[in-house]
Amino acid sequence: MGWWMGSTRLLDAVPAELLVRFRRGIVIPAMPLALSARRHLDERHQAALIRYYIDAGAGGLAVGVHTTQFAIRDQRIGLFETLLRFASGVADTWCEREGLSILKIAGICGRTRQALHEAVLARDAGYHAGLISLGAFSATEPVPTLIAHCAAIAEVMPIIGFYLQPAVGGRILPYRFWRELAEDRRLIGVKIAPFSRYQTLDVIRAVCDSGRADEVALYTGNDDAIVADLVTEYAIETPRGPQRVRIVGGLLGQWAVWTRRAVELLGEAHRLRLGDQSVPQPLLTLGARITDANAAIFDAAHGYAGCIPGIHEVLYRQGLFASTACLNPAEVLSPGQAAEIDRVYGAYPELNDDAFVSANLGRWLG
Repeated sequence: MGWWMGSTRLLDAVPAELLVRFRRGIVIPAMPLALSARRHLDERHQAALIRYYIDAGAGGLAVGVHTTQFAIRDQRIGLFETLLRFASGVADTWCEREGLSILKIAGICGRTRQALHEAVLARDAGYHAGLISLGAFSATEPVPTLIAHCAAIAEVMPIIGFYLQPAVGGRILPYRFWRELAEDRRLIGVKIAPFSRYQTLDVIRAVCDSGRADEVALYTGNDDAIVADLVTEYAIETPRGPQRVRIVGGLLGQWAVWTRRAVELLGEAHRLRLGDQSVPQPLLTLGARITDANAAIFDAAHGYAGCIPGIHEVLYRQGLFASTACLNPAEVLSPGQAAEIDRVYGAYPELNDDAFVSANLGRWLG
């Protein structure tokens, strides 16, 4: 059998109703970090952002991930534990007030010692699962080392695999890795974000071959192909016979902005799936528009150098952020990026949810 035969009792950390929704597919924004102009945590606007996501209909929240800025882990900054606890508390309080619930996911980074420390902090702060980044491991480190790392974290809390594109700190992860990881009963999902059709298929095929396609939820992180991922049915031939699976939701930096529209988009994808309908051409056209908007916000023209400032810029324009500052003072919009954001705002007004934000901002800011 193997190492994955360890206890599955940790899945009790995920309430049954949330696990069902996660497997069905939800919108999970990758939460950005709200900072004042002096680069201190802006609790008022951070809280407003979380309330916005919940009211927009997001079913989950990912904290401490790439979009939140990896530098929060720098001991000189000391924001990782503070932010985990703050975000969890705000989410719980708002959900209780509104009669809602949300799946809380914590980003888990570093080599095993650091990752275990982060997982314990996340578990104790009330997070349901850990999204494992393997960016700290070099491209030459073998698959067994990576699998052992993930298994160690899974002893602390349920895990979600993460295929992060190399351009922003990830590494290539072969089919063999995903096939072995999928056998761990404590793996509840995978965020697929290599920005590559080939590598996306590696993950899907591996999960299907594992026999756990009904238990491991597939989530897109491919911000450049959101609609294509959500409307495609994959037919995979496996040793157990053919498997037909879908990417059921998204855990995305792009969905950190215009989240109300993301919820509507996922709802449309689910309706098509349940009705076994053909994908309408206007939805594919919308997908191309979202990709164009993502190129501007994520700064694809400059190798994604301005992706976090781009997200901040949109939230600042909506009033959800009071500043576009990043922890690194040098991390700012790239030349011409603001003009590109202007362009997509004007070209695709149907993509933004400015009216929804404007109508509720005062309530979220408290």
